[in-house]
Amino acid sequence: MKNNALLNQEVAFGADQLLKVTALLYLKEALATQEYETCPDLIDTAKKLGVDPGEISAMIKDHLEVAPQVRIKGNRLPA
Repeated sequence: MKNNALLNQEVAFGADQLLKVTALLYLKEALATQEYETCPDLIDTAKKLGVDPGEISAMIKDHLEVAPQVRIKGNRLPA
């Protein structure tokens, strides 16, 4: 039943919107896993799919604000 609801929601978004969201999710995942070498290609693809550059900038800004906190916790040696 949930699958049908998801399918109906996907149709409501439209294929173009789903591609944009998917492109942003791939970029977010690459940033989170520190696969920075793939980010330029993902950004180019997102732009080609119609993602607003402001949305991309906002996602990168959010990552930069959160990333130092995560790195600090992850890089500490146990006492």
